[in-house]
Amino acid sequence: MSKKFASQGDMTEKEISFVEVGEGLWAFTAEGDPNSGVIIGDESVMIVEAQATPRLAHKVIEKVRSVTDKPISHLVLTHYHAVRVLGASAYGAPEIIMSDAARSMVVERGQEDWDSEFQRFPRLFEGHESIPGLTYPTTTFSESMTVYLGKRRVDIMHLGRAHTAGDAVVHVPDQNVMFTGDIVEYHSACYCGDGHFADWGNTLDNIAWFDVDAIAPGRGDALIGKEMVNAAIENTRDFVESTYRPVARVAARGGSLKEAWDACRAECDPKFADYAIYEHCLPFNVARAYDEARGMDHPRIWTDKRDIEMWEQLQS
Repeated sequence: MSKKFASQGDMTEKEISFVEVGEGLWAFTAEGDPNSGVIIGDESVMIVEAQATPRLAHKVIEKVRSVTDKPISHLVLTHYHAVRVLGASAYGAPEIIMSDAARSMVVERGQEDWDSEFQRFPRLFEGHESIPGLTYPTTTFSESMTVYLGKRRVDIMHLGRAHTAGDAVVHVPDQNVMFTGDIVEYHSACYCGDGHFADWGNTLDNIAWFDVDAIAPGRGDALIGKEMVNAAIENTRDFVESTYRPVARVAARGGSLKEAWDACRAECDPKFADYAIYEHCLPFNVARAYDEARGMDHPRIWTDKRDIEMWEQLQS
């Protein structure tokens, strides 16, 4: 490769924040690294997103133990990506929940995604030797399910395709707070390499319908207050549309992937170049947008080999 992926050169440890987004609800954030959520019930705790490794999961557990000694009974994984799920073993033996579609993607492409992300994210996979293997759910759902943590109701829903085909969101009605996974980001690029551009906006509309008071997004700071929530939803929409639009125009006239990359940069760099993981996401976003614009509904599987081939094509 003429140069490394941006994420391969990002070896600086990120500063962790642990912010209460509602009574007994917390967002674990780390300067654009993958976020986790914490939902404290009457007798036990639900974690949203496992982190990439047991090493990183223990950082979440350390923060949980700073606010409660209740056992961790449930782990919700909003989608299948390795950086979200491979730390699951650190939480003991909770009930692990995914959508049916997310589980099918673990089966179809979980190992390939692990290999791909391991190559791209060396810092996040420090301590990878302790990962026992792929993470599979113990419980799945199709459209929605409800978990009661004592009296506290937690609704887990698939509101549409966006970041992946199997995205789940977690809503806590008593505080009107939502954990959105990577469907919504804050001052962080959206990773669209396995996404569905045509559906993403409708899924954002479905989230906006809940008119929540706070969101713990997939990456970036916790969103507290309706004004911040709505601004982040619309900014995410702008990012997704600004990525797809120029690429689709190039694809429609039979242009190359490299031309699509240049057109996307021309539109997105002025608005998003300072966003977390922007340079990392961009080549994968362009490649997926190019495929979707040419009629490929089901995202192609990323492998460590395909990553390099795509990157070399864009660098040529």
